[in-house]
Amino acid sequence: MKSFQVADFNAPLKEVNAPTPQPSGTQVLLKVKAAGVCHSDLHIWEGGYDLGHGRKPLSLKDRGVSLPRTMGHESVGEVLAFGPDAKDTAGLKVGDVVLVYPWLGCGKCETCLGGDENMCAIKPNAIGVYCDGGYADHMTVPHPKYLINLDGLDPVTAAPYACSGVTTYSALKKVEKDFNTPIVIFGAGGLGLMALSLLKAMGGKGAIVVDIDARKREAAMAAGALATVDGKAPDALEQLSKAAGGPIRAVIDLVGNAATAQLGFDCLAKGGKLVIVGLFGGGAPWALPLIPIKAITIQGSYVGNLRETKELLDLVRSKKIAPIPVTTMPLAQANQALLDLQKGKLVGRAVLTP
Repeated sequence: MKSFQVADFNAPLKEVNAPTPQPSGTQVLLKVKAAGVCHSDLHIWEGGYDLGHGRKPLSLKDRGVSLPRTMGHESVGEVLAFGPDAKDTAGLKVGDVVLVYPWLGCGKCETCLGGDENMCAIKPNAIGVYCDGGYADHMTVPHPKYLINLDGLDPVTAAPYACSGVTTYSALKKVEKDFNTPIVIFGAGGLGLMALSLLKAMGGKGAIVVDIDARKREAAMAAGALATVDGKAPDALEQLSKAAGGPIRAVIDLVGNAATAQLGFDCLAKGGKLVIVGLFGGGAPWALPLIPIKAITIQGSYVGNLRETKELLDLVRSKKIAPIPVTTMPLAQANQALLDLQKGKLVGRAVLTP
């Protein structure tokens, strides 16, 4: 089995050749067909998050991310074998092509048993973060219940649904009551373009997209944005108000830095909601008295649960949602894919194919 691993933070991925694992217990062995390259992979590769205000960066090592680690949490694979204890195979059989739900927890706490493993505070065990993922030609998954049959969906364009898809779907559900007016979305990368497609399928009026990259703003318009705004423009706030044509009641920040958080807060009407998804980093910029004065709700949104992922794939099929742009790269170019993402060269998603 060939994989590309983070051996040291901020160092090139290391190519590793090892025997292909055999599934034990309830595990399932997959032959990887596609693995998305996510911005979160950059944070894992770099080893932490910027917390802003001169604070010590949040160390992933301190949060239990051990090395070496094979990243890749947006994975699609072909089922090769089931472990001897995988009695309930979720209707799957050898040869099926499946999306891997990666956001696992301890599986035993009240949160996990309630269906929200992505929110587990006891022992997060996300695939590609805390255990090995899809930057490889084979991978194992702990149980068949975390596999969703693609039923004919293209593996390369479907892989991002495991993160960018369910992340944006879950965030959109948090502002669904405001779909009758334009919402504002910060970021026109893979998540932003995914959000535009899903918003339309979910019955939303549309979105104004903010991005500092002209190429990405063009991609957003092509994906159906009502308008786009350069976040660095001195009159960005005025442009947003004009484009909305009325009060802005919902903002989804897929970037998550101090500048986007401030502009997102400023453009909201009284009683509006700011949902922060992006992990770019920095410190909170808001003047505290303005939060109660404007009665703003600020809510974090972390990926999504297994139920939402299944709902998402059903929506993709029923509404025939067009995939976001993807750049296909061979697995051997995993390092280059990360560098391209780090430098902002990618529009949409890079997807590795073994």
